[in-house]
Amino acid sequence: MTVMKKIIDNSFTRLLLAGMMLVAAMFVSCNNDEDSGAGPVITEVRNYAAAPNDTLVNELVPGQWVVLKGSHLKDAVKIAFNGIAVDFNGGLFADNYAVVQVPAVIPFPSVAENDLNTIELVTPKGKVIFDIDIVAGPPVLDHISNENPQPGEEVIVYGANLFQISGLVFAGVSVQEFTGSDDGTAVSFKMPDGAVSGPLKITTGSGEILTAFNVNDKTTGVISNADDISNWEYWGGAQIVSGESNSIFPGGNVTNFFVMDFASVSGGDGQPWSHAVRIGQTQWIPAESLSDPVDNWAFKFEINVPNPWLGGSIMVATSTGNYLARYEPWQGSPTGFKTTGWQTVTIPFTQFRDGGSGKGDILKNITDLIGAEGKSNCQIYLHNYEASGIAFKAAFDNIRVVKIINEQIN
Repeated sequence: MTVMKKIIDNSFTRLLLAGMMLVAAMFVSCNNDEDSGAGPVITEVRNYAAAPNDTLVNELVPGQWVVLKGSHLKDAVKIAFNGIAVDFNGGLFADNYAVVQVPAVIPFPSVAENDLNTIELVTPKGKVIFDIDIVAGPPVLDHISNENPQPGEEVIVYGANLFQISGLVFAGVSVQEFTGSDDGTAVSFKMPDGAVSGPLKITTGSGEILTAFNVNDKTTGVISNADDISNWEYWGGAQIVSGESNSIFPGGNVTNFFVMDFASVSGGDGQPWSHAVRIGQTQWIPAESLSDPVDNWAFKFEINVPNPWLGGSIMVATSTGNYLARYEPWQGSPTGFKTTGWQTVTIPFTQFRDGGSGKGDILKNITDLIGAEGKSNCQIYLHNYEASGIAFKAAFDNIRVVKIINEQIN
């Protein structure tokens, strides 16, 4: 009996132990099943930077790179900020973090109220909504459609974060009526009467734009305007035309301007001494500014192109060195480039390159472009790098060199 009792006790013990192990295994299995089936969780957002700059973030701006911290994030199929879905690289994800960029453009005025200030992350197991402030960044200026318009003409300012505009001043006059795009990349208005000359100033809820240059300014930095500031060398293919009786180049310009009108320019043709506006030596930049960074300055002019322009390059050359800038606005357009009136062209000095075709090294010093005294002549000419001939007709006015970056403005 004792032996039999011992056998029974041992069997019972083994059975109990096996049962407990089975229950434990089932418990672990259930936990694993629950874990594998859990939806995503976001606990915090951090700046995407090396320590110690990977700080906690409580407010986001368009274009910012961030790290979403949490769990079950690696299988994300959708991530959206303010309802705007973004592309992302799953290779930058792990189960407990996801590296992603906030959309560069967020159309704040059209964002649905329930999407405002949210991050949405979706996986096959579910989704999470994380609340965080998402605000427009400081306004940014890209370019102005026409810096020297006539009263009543439409002006468009292009840039980014042009939201919640509380003030707009153009050429010394406060503009009361303007229309902004939903995505904050443009604001349009009519050139006001009574404008004099002054910077463009745009005040928004997140900052201010104040240009280093004046708009409606036809004297500062002007090296030729075909009127009282001429310096024109009368040969090279361009002619001076009066806007008072001209109907070919619309847009309200009643002054004189330069016109290039070529029925056919053969493939490979075009040199600084032909098909050109040629301007004699003038002071481009004050001597005290010659040591400025190259990107502080730009070459500007107004252009009017009445017919589609497709092929060939407008080249800007000086008498110093071998640096050239290329202007080819038709690139990427199968139908060519044309304007509906006058349009401002800005060529930063950083676009001047070494080499005979303007595709070499970028300009490093201003003096390499215009000499030690800041004086140079100028040729704006058409070079047809295409194999076949092209036609070209365009007008040019207010050719100038202007400081575009004020180092004292943030």
